[in-house]
Amino acid sequence: MELDRQIQLLIDNAPQDTHTTQAMQAIAPALKLLAQQLRHSQYYILQTGERDWVLTALSNRANPGVEKRVIYAFPTLQDATADRNSIEDPQVLAIPVPVTHILFQMLAMNTVDSTVFFETPGNLSSGTELRREDLQNLIQAHLPQNHTVRRNAPGHIPPDIA
Repeated sequence: MELDRQIQLLIDNAPQDTHTTQAMQAIAPALKLLAQQLRHSQYYILQTGERDWVLTALSNRANPGVEKRVIYAFPTLQDATADRNSIEDPQVLAIPVPVTHILFQMLAMNTVDSTVFFETPGNLSSGTELRREDLQNLIQAHLPQNHTVRRNAPGHIPPDIA
């Protein structure tokens, strides 16, 4: 699905109140900009039987006490089903998700530190990591002046927008 159509689906499926619709329209260019830098228009995300996305905790080799939680975005169904989480748990499914929807969901998922986008089918040893904080900063930079995100301010993007 082309990126403009993905963005329009996000806008169409957003809660139909003025603030949410305006916020979605304001962040759409940043989502599209990021999506254009990735190779695929959709990726496969592992999902539990309860429809939660599977998080993987990664430890820092130099500092084992430091951990980050990532979502893996696979380029093909075969790559997703070869992942250890998919193999170990028969309740885990690989679902196709448009790339802009993955980026949008990252904004709402406080428990996620990054998403790793595997770009080359069959190669799960190297991917493009997008940190949630970097995504938030890019969104903030692309918001028009009247949509500056501040807590309890008019134009504030609600934390539950996704």
